[in-house]
Amino acid sequence: MAIVVRIDVELAKRKMSVGEFAERVGLTPANVAVLKNGRAKAVRFSTLEAMCRVLDCQPGDLLEWVEDDHAEPLAAQAARR
Repeated sequence: MAIVVRIDVELAKRKMSVGEFAERVGLTPANVAVLKNGRAKAVRFSTLEAMCRVLDCQPGDLLEWVEDDHAEPLAAQAARR
């Protein structure tokens, strides 16, 4: 199983920079990059709640489960959009 993180999509919809997002959520830009690039092993519910509050969205807008054989590299996902 693979969890695809779609923070970049939500940031783009709102024209919000990673720096602004990080500051408003209370994370470092480096930790936001870890989340955006799918390298995070876990996320605290309090962090997920803060991200949803800042972006005015639901957790399912930020995270999506896909079958491993259907998971695409992030670069390929970005190129599709």
